[in-house]
Amino acid sequence: MTVDFDGTLYQGNSFKVMFQVGKKTFGLKQWSIVFTGLVKAIITGLVKGKNAFRLQFFKAFANTFKGKTELELEEFFQQLVNIGKVDVHQGLVRQVREHQQNGDMIILLSGALKPFLTAFAKELQLDVHILSTELLLDQNGVCTGEIGTIINGEEKVKQVQKWVTKELAQSEKGTNEIWAYADSESDIPLLHFVEHPIVVNPDEDMKKIAEENKWPIFAT
Repeated sequence: MTVDFDGTLYQGNSFKVMFQVGKKTFGLKQWSIVFTGLVKAIITGLVKGKNAFRLQFFKAFANTFKGKTELELEEFFQQLVNIGKVDVHQGLVRQVREHQQNGDMIILLSGALKPFLTAFAKELQLDVHILSTELLLDQNGVCTGEIGTIINGEEKVKQVQKWVTKELAQSEKGTNEIWAYADSESDIPLLHFVEHPIVVNPDEDMKKIAEENKWPIFAT
């Protein structure tokens, strides 16, 4: 089973809550990085569109973590959890636990930064595998300010395929049915890929897409 994070398990926006914590903790150096990244993102967005803007700004924001140790990153993202845990989709958490009780393996699948998802899963005491955007560390465990591949759109399908192939090679289990809980249009490739697509609290556009494809809707 895969479950999306932003807008799904977490009904807030991970980038907004990162910015909120950043306002309390960033110094002049970090804000300079953010401002420079914002300018580059605006220029890129004017040429290549909204998604290119988001990607460029996401990379710039990740660069503010350059030089932080794993412990410092853990402390920063725990602050995000402390703020964001009020926006947890408790109904979906219960659904995830039901899947676990049935023996299903759970993948938390998201473009959000992995340290945030790791901290959130720990807070909720969820035993899950996490496939999400990595903050890269050097050989000493210090953040380089770079990120790995952003796990979004078609990349989610690729990552799930890789994970399933690896898991089946290491396990005697032959079951290969996948459930996916997701909320946005960027998740459409994944929803088409899995055997059991579930659309969570969709907006009007996504609701129409779900109805057209006869995908069940999980709403609260």
